[in-house]
Amino acid sequence: MTVEYDYERLLKERPWLKEYDPEVPYIARIPTFPAAEVLRNTAASWPDKDAIWFYGWTCTFWELYRTVNRFANAILSLGIKQGDRIGLLLPNSPQFVISFWAILTMGGIVVNMNPLYTVDELEFMTKNTELTAMITYDGLIEKMDALLQRVSIPHIIITRLSDYIPGQEQATAESLGIKDKGWHHFGELLEATASHSRPRPIIKPEDPCVIQFTGGTTGVPKGATLTHGNIVAGIYMNMYWGSSVINPIPVERRKSFCVLPYYHIYGEVCQMCWSIKNAATQIILPRFEIEEVMDTLEKFDDISYFAAVPTMLNAIVNHPRAKQMDLGKKFVFVGCGGAPCPPDLIDKLLDMDIFYQEGCGMSETVAQNISQPCLGKKKVGSIGVPYPSTVVRLVDPATGEDVHWEPFKVGEIVTKGPLVMAGYWNNPEETANQLKDGWLYTGDLAYRDEDWHFFIVDRSKDMIISSGFNVFPAEVDSVIFSHPKVFDAMCIGIPDDYRGESLKAFVVLKPGETCDADEIIAWCRERLAPYKIPKEVEFRDSVPRSPVGKALRRILREEEMAKRAAK
Repeated sequence: MTVEYDYERLLKERPWLKEYDPEVPYIARIPTFPAAEVLRNTAASWPDKDAIWFYGWTCTFWELYRTVNRFANAILSLGIKQGDRIGLLLPNSPQFVISFWAILTMGGIVVNMNPLYTVDELEFMTKNTELTAMITYDGLIEKMDALLQRVSIPHIIITRLSDYIPGQEQATAESLGIKDKGWHHFGELLEATASHSRPRPIIKPEDPCVIQFTGGTTGVPKGATLTHGNIVAGIYMNMYWGSSVINPIPVERRKSFCVLPYYHIYGEVCQMCWSIKNAATQIILPRFEIEEVMDTLEKFDDISYFAAVPTMLNAIVNHPRAKQMDLGKKFVFVGCGGAPCPPDLIDKLLDMDIFYQEGCGMSETVAQNISQPCLGKKKVGSIGVPYPSTVVRLVDPATGEDVHWEPFKVGEIVTKGPLVMAGYWNNPEETANQLKDGWLYTGDLAYRDEDWHFFIVDRSKDMIISSGFNVFPAEVDSVIFSHPKVFDAMCIGIPDDYRGESLKAFVVLKPGETCDADEIIAWCRERLAPYKIPKEVEFRDSVPRSPVGKALRRILREEEMAKRAAK
């Protein structure tokens, strides 16, 4: 059946549609099947294509699919049921990929967890989601012991990452010291399960699929509940948006460079799930360690897709080996998100002829929502235009009135569409605060220009008022970042008896560079209005960022307030 759309009406309601690449539909056709079908479909179409490369270990899509089915049956054999929450406390690895798709296949709900979380953080998330099981690795056994002193998790499954590295001795429950704890060893549990038959639970699009905790920028964690419909929409939206660049690449050649954390929805959907949908071989590294990254990149002639954050790209393009590797040829397509890409870094990417594109999303929208066209117009500082089937408004935070029909008017991004979460797990109050009649209030302040390209100004909670003027720390971050000696920068508001608030800048210098506060302030004075110039500068080894590069200004604010209180 052909679906007819009133395109003239759509263009009036969503003027940004005229900026789309030719291959991108105005309205996305999203299947209603469960998310695990994405793996099944690719395994059927490209069974002998390598799905994963991990330090030389490989497996095909068919082998991955069969292993996923076995592990799904293994999970069920423990008495874990459809709808139970299962924690994934793993770095990027074959075990993460297998576990994720197995949980989806048997109807469980994935709870993404960062291996760097403290015991306190894990305790909160475990209690909030009432975990039935946790899948983690041997490096966190002591942390699990401490966690289990506080909470009960019926099933603990432990792996060792090197079990999937060629030539490494295989671990056992006994060698890891978990046999007497009653915990399960990942490999042994898998081997003890003979059935490759796929479980067939009845799953509806509105059923929960993934819980992604968010709140790193604001404090108290909230579990964004993403349904099967959300995850499938995210996978297909990402496929549609990049089709202009990816479709011409023969499937046999498709490879993705996967170092963005899978335990965050950005890496999980925009890299891992994208790779499965597009039959790309995942070249997996468990962490971003620059020398290992460069060594791995040298092993491959080309990378079809690399989802990254600015700090990763900054480290790669400034590495001594970057020029000799001809990165413009090696990277077919680079997607950047998590934080704004500073103009100085954009210039460097373009100078190296790296084909890149920026976008903006959040955990609550499957890490996608607004993005620059892949082939079309890209404006420096812009996050692009809204995705297919997505409606975006800009709302005055004070009055609640729509301001997006007026160019360059700042308002809060409010969005509705198939990417928007169902709500926050077990948190109706926060759900009601941010979801109103299907509209998600994002907290991001932005404006649109005459072409309907959107520009993030800052988080509404990060904005400060100095001498009566609104100051957006992200703008000042970008200016300081453009200094040739600066590797990273982050600004916060601090109390000021005269101005009400003023800015303090925290600056990380590039290795081997020296600089003082006067030089940074002079650099800002040439490029910013007087009320935006930082009054204080502190040099540090690093500034706090989330795993996907978002600025964690609240941590700096808490540290600064504690220092001031102690004086």
